[in-house]
Amino acid sequence: MFDPPEYVNWKPDPGIIAEFEHTLASDPERATIIAELTEKQLLHMYAGLLRFRLYDITLRRWVKQGILAKAWLGTGEEAVTIGNVHALDRAIDKVGPMIRNAGACHEMGVSVADMLREYLATADSPSKGKDLHVGSIGNGVIAPVSQVGALTPVFAGMALAIKQRGEKAAVLTWVGDGATKTTAFHEGMNLAAVLHVPAIYVLQNNQIALGTQFEQHQAGSFAAWAKAYGVTGLSCAGNNVLDTYAATKLAVRIARTGHGPVIIFAETFRMGGHATHDEHEARQIFSPAMFEYWGKRDPIGMYEAYLERRGIPKATLEQVEATVIDEIAQAEKDALESRDRNMPEPQTAMQGVYAGQDLGLEETSSKPKQPRANSTRKTPSR
Repeated sequence: MFDPPEYVNWKPDPGIIAEFEHTLASDPERATIIAELTEKQLLHMYAGLLRFRLYDITLRRWVKQGILAKAWLGTGEEAVTIGNVHALDRAIDKVGPMIRNAGACHEMGVSVADMLREYLATADSPSKGKDLHVGSIGNGVIAPVSQVGALTPVFAGMALAIKQRGEKAAVLTWVGDGATKTTAFHEGMNLAAVLHVPAIYVLQNNQIALGTQFEQHQAGSFAAWAKAYGVTGLSCAGNNVLDTYAATKLAVRIARTGHGPVIIFAETFRMGGHATHDEHEARQIFSPAMFEYWGKRDPIGMYEAYLERRGIPKATLEQVEATVIDEIAQAEKDALESRDRNMPEPQTAMQGVYAGQDLGLEETSSKPKQPRANSTRKTPSR
């Protein structure tokens, strides 16, 4: 009941499944990468897709129940995030997800319960109730900020540090099609290109920026942008998790060998509004045919069909699904218990805001500070 209508009673279209498989076989280098995947890896990606979808469904249900005012969802775009993250070395690489890439958080090791707690602003959420943007340095997840595109220069700097230290890590962040029009994106992308740093930028074209269609803010294809910046550009079918995975594997290889940065262009579609509050309006921006086209290309449905055709029993897929359902249910229970019992006290609002506080370096004296001898600052009259 919380799915887009096109996903209700979804059945695989033989022609579209053939299209999915043709994409995987059309590039020999990517086909080799995919052929090396074990069944365990394939099922882990399947679980990641389900986890992301069910996390979104939980948030959507909370909005309907009045627990939240609204939520920002990635429904229909899960394959971009999951394919990207599973191609990384999650022990050393870093990611910077935007809010529609929340699946990156749980695939990097952040618990779904903590992700839900962040929305509820509990005292035991990762930000201690200060922000709904999820991050965890320990898990290699850099929390986003509200300004879209803002992580582009941040990740250029992180990648520069990796290069200067002689490390083999890479960093990856996502930029929506609308966010490519920001100053932060251009300056950060240009800096990364000039310095040849091991950064990967995923340009996630979901066809709309807030309420502005792609054609209204972009003239021509993104494909020419890589040449303009002087970097390697790779394209992938954004609703095909394996094509996204293979493209990211290639991008990581390029970045680690000193030939970065890399731009990955991922074509996908947002199956809802900018957030849960404007889903009705989103349905009026595009034609029903557009939703029908992308609805038939549900990234989870297509991948399920592929796995079954590859010989993985349906019972195995159902067991994975049941396990993820139980995981999400327990995470929801834990998060709601935190909301009932562990909301932050007002006096904690300024705790952990500055690095010095976390290190125990905050000012402890109640005496006013004396100006330095060479200070020219004057005390204003009252």
